[in-house]
Amino acid sequence: MVTVTTQTPPASPAPPVADRRPVDRTHHGDTFSDPYEWLRAKDDPEVIAHLEAENAYTDARTAHLAGLRERIFQEIKGRTLETDLSVPTRRGSWWYYGRTVEGSQYGIQCRAPLASPEDWTPPVLSADVPVPGEQVLLDANVEAEGHDFFSLGSFEVSNDGRTLLYGVDTEGDERYTVRVRDLETGTALQDEIPGTFAGATFSPDGRFIVYTTVDDAWRPDTVWLHELGTPVADDTRLFHEPDERYWVGAGFTHSDRYLMIELGSSVTSEEWLLDADDLRGTPRVVWPRREGVEYSSEHAVVDGEDVLYILHNDGALDFELVRVAASDPAGDRETVIAHESGRRLLGLSTFRDWAVTAYRREGLERLGMLDYATGAVREIAFDEPLYSAGLSGNPEWAPPMLRLGYGSYVTPGTVYDYVVATGELLLRKRQPVLGGYDASDYAQERVWATAADGTRVPVSLVWKRSFGAPATDGPRPLHLYGYGSYEHSIDPGFSVARLSLLDRGVVFAVAHVRGGGEMGRQWYEEGKLLHKRNTFTDFVDAARHLVDAGYTSPDRMVAEGGSAGGLLMGAVANLAPELFAGILAGVPFVDALTTILDPSLPLTVIEWDEWGDPLHDPDVYAYMKSYSPYENVREGVAYPRILAVTSLNDTRVLYVEPAKWVARLREVGADAMLKCEMVAGHGGVSGRYNSWKERAFELAWLLDVLGSADPE
Repeated sequence: MVTVTTQTPPASPAPPVADRRPVDRTHHGDTFSDPYEWLRAKDDPEVIAHLEAENAYTDARTAHLAGLRERIFQEIKGRTLETDLSVPTRRGSWWYYGRTVEGSQYGIQCRAPLASPEDWTPPVLSADVPVPGEQVLLDANVEAEGHDFFSLGSFEVSNDGRTLLYGVDTEGDERYTVRVRDLETGTALQDEIPGTFAGATFSPDGRFIVYTTVDDAWRPDTVWLHELGTPVADDTRLFHEPDERYWVGAGFTHSDRYLMIELGSSVTSEEWLLDADDLRGTPRVVWPRREGVEYSSEHAVVDGEDVLYILHNDGALDFELVRVAASDPAGDRETVIAHESGRRLLGLSTFRDWAVTAYRREGLERLGMLDYATGAVREIAFDEPLYSAGLSGNPEWAPPMLRLGYGSYVTPGTVYDYVVATGELLLRKRQPVLGGYDASDYAQERVWATAADGTRVPVSLVWKRSFGAPATDGPRPLHLYGYGSYEHSIDPGFSVARLSLLDRGVVFAVAHVRGGGEMGRQWYEEGKLLHKRNTFTDFVDAARHLVDAGYTSPDRMVAEGGSAGGLLMGAVANLAPELFAGILAGVPFVDALTTILDPSLPLTVIEWDEWGDPLHDPDVYAYMKSYSPYENVREGVAYPRILAVTSLNDTRVLYVEPAKWVARLREVGADAMLKCEMVAGHGGVSGRYNSWKERAFELAWLLDVLGSADPE
């Protein structure tokens, strides 16, 4: 049995009270009076003062958890091998790898020369043994000096190994300055490109940099070509997309034969090709866009012919794979992998002699080797019933083996090399977990909850065996996580920080609700637009199942979600507050209707394909208003304890959304707190120690709510 202990917090200080300054918003004959919209004025000193008051209140309310926070931080730190090296990846004449050093916030990117051209076995590196011929490419700790925030959005070495480009963000707003360095001399080149989006890349010959920029709504809309050594003002605009629904990206095919310019909304895509040896030429479309048709293409050479393998959903809900001539993509299609309902094809990675396809079946992502000659797919098998696996760092065009990343809820992150000829998996490294971690001390399983409409919803669980089996040995404190948007799947993965919960008797669970992609494209379709409420009710039904089956009880369950999963948290708080003791909402999209009504805000127009267009469609407006958390805070309801975490410089979900939501919750008597990072973005603070401290803060609060905090 679990011994429940708790700490007695000091007398609560008075929370900040935001002024009510009502602003009416009228659409489709409906008027909503918003008392806290004034908090949107980010540069207003009064707004900053309010956010700082919220932080001071949260600090005071959680001061009694300082000792627990420090213990959790030290547990994360103590389980992590702080000075470590990644498994080297071969590219050209070099092995590339990363270093982490105890006491340093950021990683160090390095390389060392191959022993010979036939050398495909990565060297086994030791942190305390010098690496022969090692070159430090970029020490992010040096680059971050003098900045409270630091993030890399681009990092690439040219094919000839002579030049490095990297993109730096020091604000958290995801706008990067690209810089270039001569690796032979170590000197910075004059080329500096400000205001780029992530993902800048060299051309195969190393003469050019291809990059994208964003419009005022933070939408990547333009692809540019920069020739090294020339003024940025002279850069060539390769492509511009005026339609505000589409994001634009660009990258070279694995073969280096083409530059692929990719356009995508949530439901439609289009690609354009440019020959890599004629980058100032005229792009040609692969397939002209057609509303509702998504596709992606990869180049290969089969029997001496340039071909494109195209993954598409034209009449194929879970996608099919076809092959076409690269010279005539709109011509005859040869079906390579036919559509199969329930097997969601996710992607294809081409190599010289074969390809790797990723697909999802029975709630798990799979990998298969595709034979160019026969079209046969050989699945790569793994032993655990719940796991995640994917390609990881395979820059070479003709390798004899593939680098894979693998993990599960109980198996730390693992690096394998898969020998294509034999099917052998070579273990290269497993994430060290210090302190005597033994995977057999923990268990994972998947159970199924039944939604109100009869749909079976998968729920994954992991726990420490020494506390007994959940449901069998009595209700346990439980941490239930959910997301459920954009067809994004929450796949099994290991977490060092999570051990601080599991080792205190908490069960961790993931509700794989509709709107995600775990069960195929239909699973996503049933949780978006005018079906969005399924996401929320699935989560509630999963929670009820865990209570009814004896896994936990409402006073011992905390829910968590972030971003669109934060919208889920806000909706769940309104729908079923009685089911949870607490709700942790990270960068939460809780003022969804206000945001999606305003096309001038970042990402809004693009998001209409996911949520609907409430600005022009009264039915969408009414539907979104029925679930948007801010508008639906309820009077006379006993809300669970709520912690909302946000960042001032977040460009994806603006800080104002949780700030308004918390102010409104307080009006109805809810115990709600706001923690706003004043120098950070959507992903929170930067630097590993800062990130560990941030997570320790959240986990300490969560344990306190569960009544599982350590006695002082």
